[in-house]
Amino acid sequence: MGCTEGIALSVTEYLVVSAVAGEARYVPAGIPVVVTGVGKTAAAVATARALGERDSSELVVLNVGTTGALRDGMAGLYLPSQVINHDINADAVRALGIDPQETLQVDGGDGTVLASGDVFVTDPVVRARLAERAHLVDMEAYGVVYACREYGVPVRVVKHVSDSADESALDWPALVDASAKVLGEWVTAYVS
Repeated sequence: MGCTEGIALSVTEYLVVSAVAGEARYVPAGIPVVVTGVGKTAAAVATARALGERDSSELVVLNVGTTGALRDGMAGLYLPSQVINHDINADAVRALGIDPQETLQVDGGDGTVLASGDVFVTDPVVRARLAERAHLVDMEAYGVVYACREYGVPVRVVKHVSDSADESALDWPALVDASAKVLGEWVTAYVS
């Protein structure tokens, strides 16, 4: 009789969530991928739908994708510890007596802050304003993290810098594949 006979072993399952298919191109075969579309709303709805359609008791969501660097010199892979909804007027909502929940914590992060919003940042004035509160910017992580929190599912946010959130961001379509390779390598190592 084996020592594990009669004991249910918990096995972590993973779900990769990306905005576009190109960001998840190198995710290992066998790991399910949800492509949300662009923006916080699309990301939240697609993530919630995916979580509602499966047993999530042993599930960990990996939100992988590209990000813009809001501060000079930032490059490579980051695991943000905090995501902020940067395009909500949080102070006005708070003044109405409502908690805007504009900041969400992400366990297991590296200390970086990711500003998430529906604005594709290319304007240096917007970049400088966001850099006062965050290191990185994207358009989906807040929606993914919010949905995971509502379902009680752990999430890791994994972002690779593709551009500097300035005019170089307009070259994003040509830069996605290089980021996707790094993201795929990270997922492969993480789930092994």
